[in-house]
This record gives sequence, structure tokens and C-alpha cells, in this order.
Amino acid sequence: MEIRVRAGGRSLRLAVTMRTPGADFELAAGFLYGEGLIGGRSDLLNIRYCVDADVDPEQRYNVVTADLARSGPAPDPRLFERHFILNSACGVCGKASLEAVRVQGCLPAPPGPEVSSELLYGLPDKLRSDQGIFEATGGLHAAALFDPDGTLLALREDVGRHNALDKLIGWALLSDQLPLSSRLVMVSGRTSFELVQKCLAAGVPIVCAVSAPSSLAVSLAQEFGMTLVGFLRGQRLNVYSAPERIKEILGGRKAAQDSTFG
Repeated sequence: MEIRVRAGGRSLRLAVTMRTPGADFELAAGFLYGEGLIGGRSDLLNIRYCVDADVDPEQRYNVVTADLARSGPAPDPRLFERHFILNSACGVCGKASLEAVRVQGCLPAPPGPEVSSELLYGLPDKLRSDQGIFEATGGLHAAALFDPDGTLLALREDVGRHNALDKLIGWALLSDQLPLSSRLVMVSGRTSFELVQKCLAAGVPIVCAVSAPSSLAVSLAQEFGMTLVGFLRGQRLNVYSAPERIKEILGGRKAAQDSTFG
């Protein structure tokens, strides 16, 4: 899918990503928010599919345009270190360094809720039970939003884990629920630097995953005071940063801060 922005009478082709069709407007909104191109719902006038005459009609639902509430020109892609040519995997994705997140102006994670380890142990099953497309295909990632009582509020699936999270955050933005300062996010698979950065931008204090975080994701969570949980499986978990939000850790462990995680 191609994401375009319009502002100040100009149009810019900003990003291309391989995605699972569905929730395309949420994906575009979440991506723009996570990259700091919009600061909230009021910065987004409209999102629509392409109606350009020069675009093949069969491809118009693969092009989304976001109209920004700005009087100036659309952002120049040369201003960004990333050029937003995306893929469905989380390998070489995310900001180039921690300094880029500091420049973007992300705030430290809010104090957030305190939750029990027993509550966290139940999140993977809740995530999996609501993954309808995964049950049919076995090939999609998911990102889910929970309240401090463990109630599932929203879940989005996509072939790319970062797309799934963009869809989830885009849903929150379009429904005027940002920041997510009293919520938990649970993701399938690994936790990359980019996923932590997106959650940080959305104000999420606790991020959990069924697999490992990258070492840079751990560094980012530690610097900004986010609780990062990995290997959340069965009755075990690893806590990599800010363990004070977890009331007790039963059967889990606090991971060494100077370790590297794959």
C-alpha cells in the first residue's frame, strides 16, 4: 500500500508498505502519528482511497491519501533519515538511533498502572483467541490493547508486526483515545526498536511480547522508563525495564540490563 499526504496544496508520496488489506485508514493514521508527522486527531482532516485518473482502478484501494491540517507544504522526505520504504518484516526498520527519538520529542513513559504477573500471564491466550485471520492462515502477526484489568479493548492483525501496531494505534487516534497512558500493549513475535518507539509515541507504559526484544528496544525502553516484558509464555516472563509497574513476578525474572537479546 502506498501512503500519500496532502498539505498546503501539495501532494507527496511518503511511504510504501507490504500489508494485509483491511483497516487501511488506521494503518495510515498510525504510521503518520508514530513518525511524528501528525500530533493528534486534529492534524488529520481526512483519509481516503485514491481517485486519481492515472491510477489503475484495480490499484486504487492500494493507495491512501491523508489530508493534513497544515498551511505549509507537505513534508519533504529528505528531512527524514528513513525514507519510508517499508517491508513486512522487522529487520532493518525503525529510527536510525536513540538520538532520533530524542529529536522527535518523545516524552518518558507515564507512571502508568501497576499490574500483577498473573494478569500478564493471561494476555497471550486472550491475544491468540481473538486472532481470527491467524487461525485461518497461520501467518499473521497481531497487536492488542488491554486495560489494566486485562480486558481486551482492540486487536489488529497484519503480515507485518509494525503494520499491526500502526493499525492499532491508528484506531486509537481516529477514535480519540490517545494517549494510551493507562493501557497495555501485547504483540506477537519479537519486540523491535520500532515497535517500542511507536508505543512510546502513543504513551503506552507497558509493552509485552511472546518473544524476545532487540537490544536497542531494551535500551529505548530503559531510557524512557517503559516497562518492557518479553518471553511471556505460560507462567514465565522476562522483565527488561521498569519492573516497578509489576506488583510481583512469579516464575519470571528480571533480565540483565547489559545483555543482548535477539
